[in-house]
Amino acid sequence: MDEREALASFAALSQETRLATVRTLVVAGPEGLAAGAIAERMSVSPSNVSFHLKELDRAGLISQRRESRSIVYSANYDTLADLVTFLMEDCCAGHSGIRGSVERSMGCCPSET
Repeated sequence: MDEREALASFAALSQETRLATVRTLVVAGPEGLAAGAIAERMSVSPSNVSFHLKELDRAGLISQRRESRSIVYSANYDTLADLVTFLMEDCCAGHSGIRGSVERSMGCCPSET
């Protein structure tokens, strides 16, 4: 991810409804949610959520697909991972004590045993 793409992602995420929408879609998993279900969960109007979904899609943070009469949205995990990597690219640059903090914070997906 280059700086321009990172800035577009951060701009899209810098609004409360959009950030909450991305977090909701991350939790929903790869199967995603229909736009109406997102609006319901977010307690916003369908037209409001459509506006925000368009901005998130334009930034590449979410993907959409048609299923019958619905448009289903899902988090674009590759782009989100690229954004985190962009932030952490220079991590620990000569400061080995930082590594433990970063590793502890990256525990979102427990390893399968």
